[in-house]
Amino acid sequence: MKTTTTVFHGTSARSDKNLGTDLQRRRNSAPAQTQTRTLLPLTSNPKASRFSERVHQANERSMDASGDEGLATGSDQLMQAQAELWNHIFAYTRSMSLRCAVELGIPDAVHRLGGAATAPELAAALSLPPSRAPYLRRLMCLLAHAGFFSVSDDDATASYRLTPLSRLLVSAPGAGGGHGLSPFALAMLHPVVVSPSMSLASWFRAADARTAAARVPFEAAHGGRDLWAVAKDDREFGAAFNDAMACDGRFVMDVLVRDHGDVFRGLTSLVDVGGGSGGAARAIAAAFPNVRCSVLELPHVVTGVPPGERGGVEFVAGDMFENVPKADAVLLKWILHGWDDEKCVRLLRRCREAIPSRDAGGRVIVMDLVVGSNPADEKATETQLLWDVMMMGVVGSPERDEREWRKIFEDAGFSGYKIVAILGIRSVIEVYP
Repeated sequence: MKTTTTVFHGTSARSDKNLGTDLQRRRNSAPAQTQTRTLLPLTSNPKASRFSERVHQANERSMDASGDEGLATGSDQLMQAQAELWNHIFAYTRSMSLRCAVELGIPDAVHRLGGAATAPELAAALSLPPSRAPYLRRLMCLLAHAGFFSVSDDDATASYRLTPLSRLLVSAPGAGGGHGLSPFALAMLHPVVVSPSMSLASWFRAADARTAAARVPFEAAHGGRDLWAVAKDDREFGAAFNDAMACDGRFVMDVLVRDHGDVFRGLTSLVDVGGGSGGAARAIAAAFPNVRCSVLELPHVVTGVPPGERGGVEFVAGDMFENVPKADAVLLKWILHGWDDEKCVRLLRRCREAIPSRDAGGRVIVMDLVVGSNPADEKATETQLLWDVMMMGVVGSPERDEREWRKIFEDAGFSGYKIVAILGIRSVIEVYP
């Protein structure tokens, strides 16, 4: 776990040995053993840089080489580059194969079959035509290579087992079961979400903001409707999207409350702004009975939550940009990344008005993505960048690095913040008035 704490200069906030230095000073002077991170800028991609360096070296060798051996070396490097290019070109096949596996129910089927199954056994369990078994074997081969399943071919027929990746997709909870994240995979790979990526180039070229292509690509692909309008009009997609947000929220909150509950200790009240049907608030209330939890949501969301399913959580109907109920802490879970800086600052100001002073324990708890929060993990950084471009196409709002988070916190009048990277590609940010 890595933590970054920052207090803005020119504020009245207290200082201690971990506080009072700005981001630039920490980047320039932090010793290697400290927990302070130097974040990667949005444009930095070490993996891509190394690949570009390899291609550059290959080109130099190809141009400078004399004789057949040198030409062969240059050709080998070019073929390696082509193979990597093809890998990127056809990477969508991996995502679509994952969607296929989830739609068919393959992770659940392997789980029901005792944790291991051959392709013919899977075909039978899934009620697929026997003629599809050879094709299913090819699908499973790709998914196994990608790490979704492990494969044992001690016998004549390969047997596939669950891995940590595919166990995330298994519906059955508990020991030996899964975490039920299949709805998230289905929603994020839904044609409604994926189709706008086909018009990114035309969106970039559009100079006139009045043209359809100049809007957010999602809106251009869906007749001018934004994500929320499409989710309302398309009941199938709307249900899939709601299921995705609910399962992701349960997963993250289970981890946060179980392993990192200190963020809620000492509070007597908390309001979850934009908290949907109250899953996060109920998880906090169950783990910390002394914390009075409430949810601020739009009126139609509040009326859609039956009183018998509220679990002791109070629901308040309202507009988060106009007023936030008073509480010791405000929770913004996966909210700010959906809005531009201006709207974020406006919302954060309402949150600051709702909480007591820092000395009295007031804080805003932001659960969101900080690009480059773990620069040593290239896969995590790449995933954050993938998510950023996806958000650019779907809602237009940016994912932010620490510098960008700092700016909106400061513009909203906060005195400091602490980033704790404990939720995979996401972080918990405590923001202090």
